[in-house]
Amino acid sequence: FKRYQSETEMMRYLRQLSDKDLALDRTMIPLGSCTMKLNAATEMAAITWPEFASVHPFAPDNQNRGWLTLIKELEEYLCEVTGYDRVSLQPNAGSQGEFAGLLAIQKYHQSYGDSNRTICLIPSSAHGTNAASAVMAGMQVVVVNCDAEGNVELSDIEDKISKYGEQIAAIMVTYPSTHGVFEEGITVICEMMHSIGAQVYVDGANLNALVGLAKPGKFGADVSHLNLHKTFCIPHGGGGPGVGPVAVKEHLAAFLPTHSLHTETGAISGAPFGSAGILPIPYAYIRLMSAQGLRQATEVAILSANYIAKRLSEHYPVLYTNDVGLVAHECIIDVRPITKTSGVSVDDIAKRLIDYGFHAPTMSFPVAGTLMIEPTESEALVEIERFIDAMISIRNEIRQVESGEVALEASPLTSAPHTALSLLASNLSVEERLVAGFPRGSINKYWPPVGRIDGAYGDRNLTCACPPIEELALENL
Repeated sequence: FKRYQSETEMMRYLRQLSDKDLALDRTMIPLGSCTMKLNAATEMAAITWPEFASVHPFAPDNQNRGWLTLIKELEEYLCEVTGYDRVSLQPNAGSQGEFAGLLAIQKYHQSYGDSNRTICLIPSSAHGTNAASAVMAGMQVVVVNCDAEGNVELSDIEDKISKYGEQIAAIMVTYPSTHGVFEEGITVICEMMHSIGAQVYVDGANLNALVGLAKPGKFGADVSHLNLHKTFCIPHGGGGPGVGPVAVKEHLAAFLPTHSLHTETGAISGAPFGSAGILPIPYAYIRLMSAQGLRQATEVAILSANYIAKRLSEHYPVLYTNDVGLVAHECIIDVRPITKTSGVSVDDIAKRLIDYGFHAPTMSFPVAGTLMIEPTESEALVEIERFIDAMISIRNEIRQVESGEVALEASPLTSAPHTALSLLASNLSVEERLVAGFPRGSINKYWPPVGRIDGAYGDRNLTCACPPIEELALENL
């Protein structure tokens, strides 16, 4: 506010920030598990309208009838899509939706005087928020193993049931799993849990691979949270408002969060409908897509992931597939064997992709030394092909290291990403500069504002960048 005091200066400042950003308006963001899909301008337009944007969260019902109609219809759409009976839009994030769902399970058990159910089974492939939510809800986490194909190990669930029995309150399963495969035993898992009176929580993080094809509420699940910032096109990340609705079967409906003034069941958010201001986005998305469009989007997302996995499997090992070699909505590329033969790490590949004009996939989650890739249905075949070509080109650069043609320390892989200044200031030849800064296939050139940093060192050696306390004194402001 001191530096930019005209609209012209502010406009240029925003443009400078935009030029530094490697965002979806420039390139595909293939982050696995995060579902970085298009947030269309048409879907987002309504959130700027004062009829939506200027309504207070605690306005009386007779002043927000339009809002209540939209909310009611959106809840009905989400119930129809998931197969559940009731939905609460109150949670402000997927993690809050998890917490709300686990509290509903807890209160359900307590309503039967079953207060000894304190254990939550969580597979080793789960999102980290699952365990955190269970602990916040006062539950004890017991980890369930996964087999070599990435599925939850049914025999280990049997062992846990034998050991803990009616102490088990619930199991949290991500379907399809974070390993990028559909849990083939999901209905069996549901039956096993229900046989001992426990509940089944299906993490809805990967619902983008289910909409129109399968409904968690119909194949045995009792509760799920839905990441509207993933499957239903609310923008992801950036610190903005989120919505992580919790959906339940009828027997859990009485235990959903309610208005914060209704103390008998409590609230997850301070506002009755959470981050209601962004609900017009998923509402518009669902209405524009229709049932047929939602199903087609899911089918294309799965097709795109399998196409990438198939094309790249000749160059990189694909870690998990089903018995016919297929993945779900994302695939995990295993870099560990390549690192053993070349010394090239998963970080090197991720950083080198920036030189090709791509955001990196998810690194080392849920398996260390891997890349998890999710194209979503938003990406055209031409962009998917461009990404595949970049990955193949990087693999050829790795082969040069493996063969001894290029020393590891001299490879552009280990110095990526390359800023314009780093290439100008180096002693590289013209040919080496071209290879580093303009690798084959980098038609969508992006210049990173900074080069490689030692992230691990920074994480372990924190430095306070805050101004001295004296500068914050009232007389100096």
